[in-house]
Amino acid sequence: MALEASTLLEMLDLLWTRGQDVLTAIPPSQLRALTVIDVREAVNLRDLGQALGSTPPSVSRLCDRLEAAGLIERARATGNRRELEVRLARGGRAVLAEVRAARAGEVQAVLAHMPPAQQQALFEGMAAFNSAALHHADVSDTVPVPDCGVPDIA
Repeated sequence: MALEASTLLEMLDLLWTRGQDVLTAIPPSQLRALTVIDVREAVNLRDLGQALGSTPPSVSRLCDRLEAAGLIERARATGNRRELEVRLARGGRAVLAEVRAARAGEVQAVLAHMPPAQQQALFEGMAAFNSAALHHADVSDTVPVPDCGVPDIA
C-alpha cells in the first residue's frame, strides 16, 4: 500500500509540475514560499524560513526575488515593529490562482476517467490520509491546511 501511495504521489507531482510549467517560469522554491505566505496570510521571515527549511540568508534572498517580481510585499509587523513580515501582492495571488487552476485541471482530466463511486472513495481515502499525515508529521501548528470540504463529483 505504501508503494502504491508513493507511486500516486509521484504521478500527482508530475501532473502538478506539468500544470505549473504551462503557466509560469517560477521555480518550485518560490512557489512553495508563495503557498506558505498565502496560507498564513502574513508571515515573518524567521517563520517562513522555518516552514521552508531554509536559512535566514536564503529566505532573505528568496524574498528579494519575489518582491522584485511583484509577487510579495514586505512591511513592518503590526505586533512587533522590529520585525518584517511578508504578504502576497496582487501578482502573487494571480500566479497562485493560475497555478492552482492548471493543477486542478490536470487532476480533473484524470478524475473524468473514474466512475463517481471511485472518485468518492478516493476523496474519502485522501481525507483520511491527510489527517493521518498531519498527525504523523506534527505540522498542524506549522502550516494550516485549508478545509476543502466535500468535492463536486458531478
